[in-house]
Amino acid sequence: MEGWDSCYSTPCLYVAVGYTIHNSQSVTVIMVGSGTCKSQFMATIIQSTLTPTPSLTVTTTATTGTGTATATATATAATSYYSFPHSLLSYSPPHSPPFSSLKLRKTHRHQPYFSTSPTQSLSSTPTFLPSSESSPINAQQSLIDTLFDLLRLSARCSDAQLVNAVHACILKLQEHTRLSNALISAYLKLGLLSQAYNVFLGLSCPNMVSYTALISGFSKSNREHEAVELFFRMRDSGVEPNEYTFVAILTACIRILDLQLGLQLHALIIKLGVSEDSVFVSNALMGLYGKCGCFLFVLKLFDEMLHRDIASWNTVISCMVSEFMYDKAFELFRDMQRSDGLRVDHFTLSTLLTASTGSSSIMKGQEVHAHAIKVGLEANLSVNNALIGFYTNCGGGVKDVTALFERMPIRDMITWTEVIAAYMNFGLVELAVEVFNKMPERNSFSYNALLTGLCRNGQGLRTLELFIKMVEEGVDLTEFTLTSVLSACGLLMDRKISEQIHGFILKIGFGSNACIEAALLDMCTKCGKMTDAEKIFRRWSFEQDTSVIWTSMICGYARNGLPDEAISLFNISQSKGTMVVDEVASTSVLGLCGNIGYHNMGKQIHCHALKSGFLSDLMVGNALLSMYSKCWNMDDAIKIFNNMPTHDTVSWNGLLAGHLFHRQGDEALALWSKMKKIGTKPDKVTFVLTISAYRHTNSNLVVDCRSLFSSLKSVYDIEPSSDHYASLVGVLGYWGLLEEAEEMITTMPFEPHTSVWRALLDSCRIHLNTTVGKRVAKRILAIEPKDPSTYILVSNLYSASGRWHCSEMVRENMRDMGFQKHPGRSWIIFQNKIHFFYARDKSHPQTKDIYSGLEILILECLKTGYVPDTSFVLHDVEEHQKKDFLFNHSAKLAATYGLLMSKPGKPIRIVKNILLCGDCHTFLKHVSVVTKREIFLRDSSGFHCFSNGQCSCKDYW
Repeated sequence: MEGWDSCYSTPCLYVAVGYTIHNSQSVTVIMVGSGTCKSQFMATIIQSTLTPTPSLTVTTTATTGTGTATATATATAATSYYSFPHSLLSYSPPHSPPFSSLKLRKTHRHQPYFSTSPTQSLSSTPTFLPSSESSPINAQQSLIDTLFDLLRLSARCSDAQLVNAVHACILKLQEHTRLSNALISAYLKLGLLSQAYNVFLGLSCPNMVSYTALISGFSKSNREHEAVELFFRMRDSGVEPNEYTFVAILTACIRILDLQLGLQLHALIIKLGVSEDSVFVSNALMGLYGKCGCFLFVLKLFDEMLHRDIASWNTVISCMVSEFMYDKAFELFRDMQRSDGLRVDHFTLSTLLTASTGSSSIMKGQEVHAHAIKVGLEANLSVNNALIGFYTNCGGGVKDVTALFERMPIRDMITWTEVIAAYMNFGLVELAVEVFNKMPERNSFSYNALLTGLCRNGQGLRTLELFIKMVEEGVDLTEFTLTSVLSACGLLMDRKISEQIHGFILKIGFGSNACIEAALLDMCTKCGKMTDAEKIFRRWSFEQDTSVIWTSMICGYARNGLPDEAISLFNISQSKGTMVVDEVASTSVLGLCGNIGYHNMGKQIHCHALKSGFLSDLMVGNALLSMYSKCWNMDDAIKIFNNMPTHDTVSWNGLLAGHLFHRQGDEALALWSKMKKIGTKPDKVTFVLTISAYRHTNSNLVVDCRSLFSSLKSVYDIEPSSDHYASLVGVLGYWGLLEEAEEMITTMPFEPHTSVWRALLDSCRIHLNTTVGKRVAKRILAIEPKDPSTYILVSNLYSASGRWHCSEMVRENMRDMGFQKHPGRSWIIFQNKIHFFYARDKSHPQTKDIYSGLEILILECLKTGYVPDTSFVLHDVEEHQKKDFLFNHSAKLAATYGLLMSKPGKPIRIVKNILLCGDCHTFLKHVSVVTKREIFLRDSSGFHCFSNGQCSCKDYW
């Protein structure tokens, strides 16, 4: 017996010169060859040539010029037949073998027979039973059949060398199209597209199978345009495509989103009558239309299908989910179960779980989970990954995610990455880092998940540390990586670090990337580098993302206290048509309108969203709700909430925050009760807002507030944070329990953040308690000695209590340390323009009229009993000077301008960037009586509605 070794790149002839059958279970084959034969390969040959036996032990001894090697392998009897040794016995090697005189006589092709002699001389030729000689035609066919078998074997075993060897054999034969097609298929299965294409080019008359195989190969190898070119070449050559050809070329269209070509192909399919009975072609067409957003075409095709399989249903359900038509997706799922009775697969359930997450439907997601258990797919990897995503974003807690993860029999990279993202979403940063460190292997996706999670949890410094580690370890840096790092720089608001990261990005060649440039601009605005941001904005040369860059710049102006520039830029973008107000832009501009109190523009964006069909978008709905609540319009905010098709936790939190802005504590608690009743899952922010609501109730409900705080861990599995403690301290302090609040802070299980102490200091201001306030101030300054806001609070506290010397000492310390107070200002919007006012400001074009009007207004208020409270003048000057300072506060100037410019009876709306002082508060109550006008003012504490000499805050703010 002779043949070729498995090392096909360098042919090695082997010749069997003897064998010994020890018993029915063992045989020894002895070979001599010009190369090193592989015992494993020889065992395969022996296995495929023996008559079926339960098990066979094969010992091979190979003798070469370098020595003798012996190996033993156990082979189970083959149930399929690979006729490698038989077909190649008659095939001549490319060079003369050293033992050409040694030949094996062959018997019937499928039943070779070894001698039953217990021993055989090594010097004699092994003897097979004689058989009749095969004709040349039979020999040729035998070889072709063997080559087919070997091609199938090579694809199954991923053996590229074997394919190359078979290719070499085929080249010596006459052209055989069917065999060449099999060779093309084998190369494609091994990912050797170039070799497959070379075989195709060598065919004189490629047929439909040849074209189809190669079109499919190009489509799946990111060479879609070559697939399209080859399809047109096929049409030009007169070869008619079949259903598999159309599936292959439609795959290319799907990948490059070529809808026009897809429509032409659809017409050709109808013309040739292919799609009527072909489920595969109809599925591919639906896939194309779904990817291109033509969901109506998908539904029409689906309705016209005579036969459907599970892929058909999965395609149409997936399309509905992609179009956010979640109810339709579940309706189709129910139809599938009623009509076709098909068994769902993992793709169906994963898609439905995505729909449950997108619609925030806890019940539907749990039903899908139960169905997965019912049909035995609870252990499926894809289903479990989707379940982790569902319980992370909707209707579950960290315990659900952890339990799923621990039960999973198989985990892949997606699983680990999903769990990291889940823990980050729950705010469990350390647990997410622990999971990351335990990963058996990591890639750029897992690094990016951790990087993004750290950034979203406000861990800017740790984000940068991880980024440095990625650079040092050579992890691939993607757009996603760099945008996350730029966001981290924005969190830190450190100009120096931002400049270093900017330089690094330019150095590695990402400076001309649109996404990176947009992130750079956003970072500059957050770091106060508006000059650099404007440079990036002016040199923007990308055609894509134009709306993104305009939106980012508008928000940047608003963020840096330049709302007038923000509104002006928005108006320019609309007049030039450079910014498409899509869902994202609408959300951003609505946020800007809410922040500056621009009610009219907010209503215009609302109309645009209604006209464009954006109201079904959850982000737009949440932004509208927030805008109306910040623009003194709580009634419309509630209407928006009630009309939203779906709600998420942000929606509920937005409405809660709106009630708190308007100091409607009882309404906020009623909303909280409704959340509990319908089973909406609260998050950390929900509890911060709900606890704060007890500060604005009509009656003292401190006991209930303490009970809710105690239930955070035991009932809701939420670890109280500094924000929760700060809210509780604010409630206790508001109701006069300052000592209890101070004691609670000192007994906290972790080091309190300055926000907790500031909440207590603010309560000391309300109750004029300088004793506790002084102790609290020392605590804050020990933690953050460089925070100017703390010095301002302490100075104001001393001034309000008449301790001028102490107040001036605090301000002197501020000046010595180079700190500057953020200037207070008020503004009012009139005729689509923002009018700003600072204390004693005389920069306005109508300054003379404003100050004249203010003098008249003060005189009228004095007649009604207004008494200036000079304790709010934070300067140690003469009494008459204090009154001059007091009368020229920014809120009084803004109110006067509003009264002068608006029609009688119309309410005045003012926004102030800091807390309203007590004297301005008293003054505006008198103004509401004198002018018979309502005055709405929003400061950092919330809303004040002055009407008939009263304020909605009940003089506590």
